[in-house]
Amino acid sequence: MNDPRAPQPAVRLRPPHNRVERRAILWWTLQSLAFSGPLLIGAIVGYVVWEDARPWLLAAVIGAAILALVGVVVEPGWRYAVHRWEATDEAVYALTGWLVREWRVAPVSRIQTVDAVRGPVEQALGLSTLRVTTASSKGAIDIGGLDKDVAAAVAERLTTAAQLTTGDAT
Repeated sequence: MNDPRAPQPAVRLRPPHNRVERRAILWWTLQSLAFSGPLLIGAIVGYVVWEDARPWLLAAVIGAAILALVGVVVEPGWRYAVHRWEATDEAVYALTGWLVREWRVAPVSRIQTVDAVRGPVEQALGLSTLRVTTASSKGAIDIGGLDKDVAAAVAERLTTAAQLTTGDAT
């Protein structure tokens, strides 16, 4: 058993090694469509139906089209290029974002819960989100776009490692 008074190995913020699944690109594309699609359709319907408002609704249609184009064509590939993750016996590392990048590390000694979360679209694509909860005020570390079997195995491994780590996870 580890002596809690012994110096602990330093956990540093460093680039994680693993990419998310390539299927995550489709998942992010569908998420973007679910948001921007109704906006674009609503703007187009308004433009067609409301003749007096066409001048300003044209701007809304163009804006919604640009939002949809960026969300469907640019964002998913960019996120895939950026998102990385890694889970070691010492820490969980995550790099996420596409416009604003978030780089986080959670020492295993601080882990409180580990969950593999699967929404309906993730289930259909065989994906899962690994959610690592700590006492941090920043909230849980979510690593989306993992293969469901990989997420389950990592969740099990991290749970075991957290149980074996001395400390109070706060």
